Amino acid sequence: MSDSFSDRAVEPSALLSGTALDGLTRAKPSSMGVDADAIVAFLNDVEAANLDMHALMIHRNGHVVTEAWRWPYRAERPRNLHSVAKSFTACAIGLALEEGHFRLDDKVVSFFPEALPEVVDDRLAAMTIEDLLTMRVGHETTTSGARWRGMGTSWTEAFFRIPLAGQPGGAFLYTSAASYMLSALLSRATGETLHDYLKPRLLEPLGITGETWDVGPDGINPGGNGLWAKTADLLKLGILHAQNGVWEGKRLLPAAWVADATRSHVESGRYGYHWWTHPDGAYSARGVFVQLAVVFPEHGATLAITGAIKGSAKLLPLIDRYFPAAFDAASKDGADARLEAKIVEWQKEDAPVAWKEGYLRQPQPKGTIDGSGVRRFAMEPNAQGIEELQFEFTDSECTFRLTDADGPHVIVAGLGRWIETPNEMPGSDLHHNYHLRGSPVVARACWLDASRLQMTWIFAETAFRDTIVCEFSENKLVFKREVNINSGALQHDDVTGTLRA
Repeated sequence: MSDSFSDRAVEPSALLSGTALDGLTRAKPSSMGVDADAIVAFLNDVEAANLDMHALMIHRNGHVVTEAWRWPYRAERPRNLHSVAKSFTACAIGLALEEGHFRLDDKVVSFFPEALPEVVDDRLAAMTIEDLLTMRVGHETTTSGARWRGMGTSWTEAFFRIPLAGQPGGAFLYTSAASYMLSALLSRATGETLHDYLKPRLLEPLGITGETWDVGPDGINPGGNGLWAKTADLLKLGILHAQNGVWEGKRLLPAAWVADATRSHVESGRYGYHWWTHPDGAYSARGVFVQLAVVFPEHGATLAITGAIKGSAKLLPLIDRYFPAAFDAASKDGADARLEAKIVEWQKEDAPVAWKEGYLRQPQPKGTIDGSGVRRFAMEPNAQGIEELQFEFTDSECTFRLTDADGPHVIVAGLGRWIETPNEMPGSDLHHNYHLRGSPVVARACWLDASRLQMTWIFAETAFRDTIVCEFSENKLVFKREVNINSGALQHDDVTGTLRA
């Protein structure tokens, strides 16, 4: 049964009261030496640049001083953190080294003799755990998580068959294959998945709960991606490192490991052990489409951000403009109140975000196929394998059904309002190759004019937002689907159908 999002919506002020949920204490920015006006200016600049930022949390000196979530993203929702998972993986490697499971100079091939090719290249034989950590494995090309998610055979065997172009320990090449192999060898050395290994040692002590980590064909967590956790959990990863591995008086990570992991180990001066390094001494955990934790160790501060932004290079200059300067500037009278007012506006459903402009104008109340009954369209052969599309309208809802070889898939969209339901739709090729079945989708439909129905599907635990336009003409339908952001295609080819009798 559909669930009206407007009936479940959390008031903006309630989003600021998550202390009991995430275990972090709150304080006014000014009380922690943070200039709230600088945060307001940062948010204004993000809006002016039309950057789709979904959440912001700022922590300093033991307290969360700012937190805000764009609608419909919320504090309690898990989030696909993409390559931020790599920095969690680095923690597991640091702990396993401390426990003596392996050494940095151990050879990768020594862990998987059964998965090696018949002839092992000398360069492959020389590859070490440290080479994996620093992304200096000598691979010819990068491997994205999206590529491997579409592969049902052994990822471990696939790793050893990636062509080499150079000597391990040489040139830097960012590749999720290295992170996967770190997870695989940790599992081989400890007998546990990366996730299970981290849970009692790091996740539970940090108060991270409800997280999930995908598992590949070999029963191994990908290491470089596939981790779903809350924005506060991303923040906690940064806080732990800002505090040199200590959490609530207990050491969770060796101090020496934190120092080594967050300093550059490559000639370009930008990468440590699965952490990105910055010229000013800051460092960051980064995921595609800007899932981001930036640590300012000299200021005892951490920023956590999630969004749908194509490349951190678009956001990092704005962060550099205001941080860490905001931690050195004195707050002016009323700055905290100005920030609170800004956040209230920022979190409203009708906040001024570029993608919502189509909904801010008055939509048509009715369209060509409104009314009682069901309209079914037989679709012409197409690359998506769509066999039939069906529409059923009430006064307040549009039930949309897509049928392919796997059967029917349904989304219920509110007419002029948003409805949240578990997602059933296919379309992983538009979503960085993630299958989002069961993930919450917030959906709305409106008539752009008498013949064009538009639906928006917001996958609220991800960066993805699909826009669907259905063009009706007599007994014909043209179905168009596109996504806001992706590592691959941003739209499907149009699909044409004919009304069934």
